[in-house]
Amino acid sequence: MYIPSHFQETDLAEIRLIVETFPLATCIAMVGDEFEINHIPMLWCGDVLVGHIAMANAMHRSLVNGSHAAFVFQAENSYISPNWYPSKQDHHQVVPTWNYQVVHMHGELNFHHNDKAKLAAVGMLTQHHEDHVNGAEAWKMRDAPREFIKKNLEAIVAVEFKIHRIEAKSKLSQNRDSGDFDAVADKMQDLNLGGIGRRMQKLKSDTG
Repeated sequence: MYIPSHFQETDLAEIRLIVETFPLATCIAMVGDEFEINHIPMLWCGDVLVGHIAMANAMHRSLVNGSHAAFVFQAENSYISPNWYPSKQDHHQVVPTWNYQVVHMHGELNFHHNDKAKLAAVGMLTQHHEDHVNGAEAWKMRDAPREFIKKNLEAIVAVEFKIHRIEAKSKLSQNRDSGDFDAVADKMQDLNLGGIGRRMQKLKSDTG
């Protein structure tokens, strides 16, 4: 990924927040001369990502365990109009651009067909997201009949991705002067892009 130094995201807490807030990742791998591309909700656990796919998905048959792959997590993004820059009134030397946050993880892909791995993947994902969405009223796997859960486990494959390298980019108008930067940050709030607005405010406070 092309990352100018001023757009490089190095704050691990921010990187984790992107992955946790936007867990539906794009998985990209190569099968011969073709791309194998899938969209999978993944959970970051230590040095691995954990998830699962449908048994009917050919991904676990097309790729052998240990295959190199990448997972892409994309956060909020927005078109940036030159009209939003106060500096436009001074010199008109402005052009449109796009602001966004992304995380790329490179590593090794593995598939697991045993019930223990599948239960662990489903259990961790369910608990994490149910706690976030429903809190004390969270749905639990034991709420469903055991045979029903068993039948559904037979229809999935657990996915484990060993993370070797992480790249992250927050392209958030850091290359603009303070007036333009602040104007864009305000506009993000107006557009209900609170994640971008929050990160821009933190970048501003970090730079004093």
